Amino acid sequence: MTRQRPAPARLGPSDVLRTGAAGLRTRPARVVLSALGIAIGIATMIAVLGISSSSREQLLRQLDRLGTNLLTVAPGQTMFGEEAKLPVEALGMVRRIGPVRTASATGTVDTTIRRTDRIPEAVTGGIAVQAATADLLTTLEGRVVTGAWLNAATEARPAVVLGAKAAMRLGISRTGVQVWMGERWFTVVGVLGPMPLAPEIERSALVGFPAAEKYLAFDGHPTTVYERSAEESVEAVRAVLPRTVNPENPEEVTVSRPSDALAARAAAASAFTNLLLGLGAVALLVGGVGVANTMVISVLERRKEIGLRRSLGATRGQVRLQFLAESLLLSALGGIAGAVLGGLATAGYALSRDWPPVVPAWAFAGAVGATLVIGTLAGLYPAMRAARLPPTVALATT
Repeated sequence: MTRQRPAPARLGPSDVLRTGAAGLRTRPARVVLSALGIAIGIATMIAVLGISSSSREQLLRQLDRLGTNLLTVAPGQTMFGEEAKLPVEALGMVRRIGPVRTASATGTVDTTIRRTDRIPEAVTGGIAVQAATADLLTTLEGRVVTGAWLNAATEARPAVVLGAKAAMRLGISRTGVQVWMGERWFTVVGVLGPMPLAPEIERSALVGFPAAEKYLAFDGHPTTVYERSAEESVEAVRAVLPRTVNPENPEEVTVSRPSDALAARAAAASAFTNLLLGLGAVALLVGGVGVANTMVISVLERRKEIGLRRSLGATRGQVRLQFLAESLLLSALGGIAGAVLGGLATAGYALSRDWPPVVPAWAFAGAVGATLVIGTLAGLYPAMRAARLPPTVALATT
């Protein structure tokens, strides 16, 4: 009568987790240091994705708020390569286009603005002087943060409104201050807020068209016409603007949509994101190597434990499963810590910039997937090595 060999006991999921966690609790310092590598990699990747998504969301919200129906008309070049000019009546012709809701213009004035007449004329601080129509602020949907915008009374007087950056460079934050322009004093009557769709206005000092012609020898030719129309009519208006503004030479007219620049910024951010994601992947790889190193050393240090378990009936598969579970738990610990740190870093940075904190849900799912892959790869070789260890050799190890 042959005696049947008893079947080995099976390990349930809870047994595997408990056994794996017990192995990690015996070396807490090494576990923390190994998990830190995984955490840094995951935190870097989530923070990069989160900050990039938050920035993109801010730009998209800004586009929604400012609208994409603003078009600008500017002079191009003549067939001889010279700079063309828009006709004096260009603004009036644009306003006659049916779908156009509002239109305004600015014209570059050949002079400088300085705090006093003692400052050399060459020191301009990068500030342009432009003539502006009274409805410019309405077209650009801008706002005045200090003082008032040009009106029927001030647009014909030596009064100037400063863009946000122009005011900063001149060191002016209040109205009533006098500045030197065109060999005479002009009074600052207003300071504008930021204008993302018209950054050239932020760097300009603006006077009325009548005042520019009277005091600054302005020739009356606009250099930029701003136009807003209904969203559904933008492309149609864009197609007829060159021939409307300059019927004789429409090829000398350039039409652009400022919102395209913000959209391009949102798209360009992905290239930088990919670079930083590569750095995060390198950190994650280094963390995986650290986990693998920890597990290999664990196998070497725990040979007697492995031999004893094998002698008591544990199969190779059960030993392999134990060490693989330890590796997965170690990686999961680092992954969870990294996800939390990455989310906090994203929220902190976004709130400091007044952005909406956004972390894509797939980023967290990717973090979980990455930790499982890293844990499996890092623990596979040590687990197989532990399973192949003969019980007699393991017990004889000193």
